[in-house]
Amino acid sequence: MRDQTLFDKIDLHLIRVLHTVLTERSVSRAALRLGMHQPAVSASLRRLRELAGDPLLVRSGAQMQPTDVGLGMVQPSADILRAAEGLFSDARQFDPRTSTRTFRIAASDYLDPQFLPRLMSTIKAQAPHCPVDFLPLSAEAHYEGQLADGEIDVVIGNWPQPPEGLHMAKLFEDEVVCLVSPKHPAVRRGWDVAQWLQAEHIAPTPAYPGAQGVIDEQLAGMGLSRQVVARCAHFSLIPDMVASSLLVMTSGRLFCERFSERLPLAILPCPVEFPPLVYYQLWHARSHVGAATRWLREVVRNVALTLRNQ
Repeated sequence: MRDQTLFDKIDLHLIRVLHTVLTERSVSRAALRLGMHQPAVSASLRRLRELAGDPLLVRSGAQMQPTDVGLGMVQPSADILRAAEGLFSDARQFDPRTSTRTFRIAASDYLDPQFLPRLMSTIKAQAPHCPVDFLPLSAEAHYEGQLADGEIDVVIGNWPQPPEGLHMAKLFEDEVVCLVSPKHPAVRRGWDVAQWLQAEHIAPTPAYPGAQGVIDEQLAGMGLSRQVVARCAHFSLIPDMVASSLLVMTSGRLFCERFSERLPLAILPCPVEFPPLVYYQLWHARSHVGAATRWLREVVRNVALTLRNQ
């Protein structure tokens, strides 16, 4: 009887708050993600602590950390939310015009700058009541686990060797080029491989210590290395830095062209012959046949096609 009484006190919204607080490890960040006021999330957390007989989340230095009991609730709460989300959508199929399902998309910031805004616009035009969360791919983003847990629906990015164990679809290829200021000497005289390697390069900050980006990983495979004198964690700020310096940025043509349209920048061929950058979307087997996620993947594919058909 006691278990039934406890069960009657739990609703789906409370489970959603539980999972969000435990994964965000912050009441304020959970409130933003849930679209709630922080006091309301705090009140729900108090209820959850009473139900669990455990603090669930405790302060550790400047951060909050789940207790052992809290950690044990992350996966079960994700399973409950995923099952509830699919319970009626699978039965009734997916109607983007009426659905209120939340789509969660993890994407890198080195995509074509028009891609994600165009994707957002398309989703909201076709599925106006569906919230959309765009999440970053960072050192803290364990996207394979997030896909498996149903925390994200698709991952969009570029990998020399896409991770195994996930479904994958190629979106587009992009030529590797160099972005420089019009004042860079290579604009006038051109350059060869040796001159390019000796130039001062700017590159994105590695995802984790010791990691190499796509360009440097491929150079290492050729037995080459370039002179990287600056790094920046914010990929979209690098073109502005290049425009006001003699630094060289090496990236995809689509990305570079967007910025050369509004900044004093020149696009040069790269003297090193790199294979094209290949962009994919990845998803987990457990969402492979779901009507909503199939619709989302088709929208992602169609938007990617528009980048080349302009």
